[in-house]
Amino acid sequence: MTGTAGRGAAPVGAASACVLLASVLWGTTGTAATLAPDVGPLAIGAVAMGLGGLLQAVVAAPRIRREAPLLRAERGVVLLGALAVAAYPPAFYSSMHLAGVATGTVVSIGSAPLASALIERVVDGRRLTRRWITGAVLGLSGTVLLCAAEATAGASSGPGARSAGSTVLGVVLGLTAGLTYAVYSWAAHRLIGRGLTSGAAMGTVFGIGGLLLVPVLAATGAPLLDSWSAAAVGAYMALVPMFLGYVLFGWGLARVRASTATTLTLLEPAVAAVLAVLVVGERLRPAGWVGVALIVCCLGVLTVPFPGVAGRRAATTPPRPLPAVEENADVSVPHRAPAGEHVRAEGH
Repeated sequence: MTGTAGRGAAPVGAASACVLLASVLWGTTGTAATLAPDVGPLAIGAVAMGLGGLLQAVVAAPRIRREAPLLRAERGVVLLGALAVAAYPPAFYSSMHLAGVATGTVVSIGSAPLASALIERVVDGRRLTRRWITGAVLGLSGTVLLCAAEATAGASSGPGARSAGSTVLGVVLGLTAGLTYAVYSWAAHRLIGRGLTSGAAMGTVFGIGGLLLVPVLAATGAPLLDSWSAAAVGAYMALVPMFLGYVLFGWGLARVRASTATTLTLLEPAVAAVLAVLVVGERLRPAGWVGVALIVCCLGVLTVPFPGVAGRRAATTPPRPLPAVEENADVSVPHRAPAGEHVRAEGH
């Protein structure tokens, strides 16, 4: 949405809620993917991000047409974001296929906030606030504990154990996924901050990224048509976590920093792990529950307002006629991203 002075700090809490809700939706995809065990990771990623991205573009088509001049002026950022969208699902889902759902998800989502903050620091010159650093340390500590607990459980299961080489390659792909997630989040935030609506920005970036994923879907997606259950899983992945989830994420991204939004999506692996326990029947070790608690603390640090701090800022900082995105950029108050497949093998 175009930046206006009227869209100030008031909607920040709602923006945080939208990002968190998107993370909850993304966290359901691992459990959903267990219903289509014969569909490979590339096909799952391509149908989710590919069809979901194209649907975003179709829905946002009127806005994209109206804002075409701005999009052309920012075509470099648009292309960078679209390439990151296209690269993300093969890296993310292959990471989970090779290293396990828990490890792949935690590495991918857990590394995204750090990558996003570094991008903002290097490209935009934004400082890292103490509040964000505190939240990031809590969240990353929680994801590491969650990953270690589930990886230990997977290693002790015998037949489900993975080779060291497979795990290392999966971790590398997870880091790649985290970087690409951070890049397309930053690109969308940059476009919104320069006057584009969130619908036009997300629709264009994800629409082009979806087009780039069509060949991958054509080459790997045949198993999606083998049964009604597989087709239903593909439709769910595209419509709910990817389409609805990224609409919510884009709305929130218009109002908070990209680094804050990606840190909030640390809720995703926690949701995925809890669903794996409650729905799929996985077991979560005590260290994993401690990790979930630390992630919740991270979200509390980033989302709970501190009126005293806000009041001091309001009293000492004169009003500036800047877009709300930039006004909110100094307030550390607030997603890949989808969780993967084959939760039963590793837990999520």
